[in-house]
Amino acid sequence: MTTVPLTAETFAAAVDLNEIVLVDWWASWCGPCRMFGPVFEKASETHPDIVFGKVDTEAEQTLSAQAGITSIPTLMAFRDGILVFSQPGALRAKDLEQVIAAVRDLDMDDVRQQLAAQKTA
Repeated sequence: MTTVPLTAETFAAAVDLNEIVLVDWWASWCGPCRMFGPVFEKASETHPDIVFGKVDTEAEQTLSAQAGITSIPTLMAFRDGILVFSQPGALRAKDLEQVIAAVRDLDMDDVRQQLAAQKTA
């Protein structure tokens, strides 16, 4: 699978309807974004079961603001519709692979229990 552009209209559905979604928040003028882009694209080819989405922060300013994006590139990972990772900065290929492995290995029942405990606290 290759990367897919995400917009305000498609973002929520992509996150809600897929088990794992990685999102690269980027802009064409951003040097680190241009360096991370090929790394992200290559990973999308290696992991066809994961949705690799890209949000152009210039074209999707409202969506970027809603997501709290203050620095680009920012990588977000969603699993079962839950944000489980968010970090600004370009990652090297091996670091992106570590993030993917960590997201795959999450015990989502435990994650949901932690979220429920935070809401009641």
